[in-house]
Amino acid sequence: MSKLHNPIRYIVRIQGHLSSKWLSEFEDMTITLTEEGETELKGAIADQSALHALLRKIRDIGVELISVNRIDYDPCDQQRL
Repeated sequence: MSKLHNPIRYIVRIQGHLSSKWLSEFEDMTITLTEEGETELKGAIADQSALHALLRKIRDIGVELISVNRIDYDPCDQQRL
């Protein structure tokens, strides 16, 4: 399991644009509303338990999950996120 000092980075895509009402639920993530009508959540997730908690939040607000992708992270490349 990953430790907090070595989190794994993910991009989570959901259908639709999240309203401002829900944005605070994902404040630890970088949120991008795409031109395609999707929302991308990008960020570091400490471990599998935290990933499942994020996915539960998405389920609980009733939006459609499109994808969850792990990002290979190079600490020298800060532009990836």
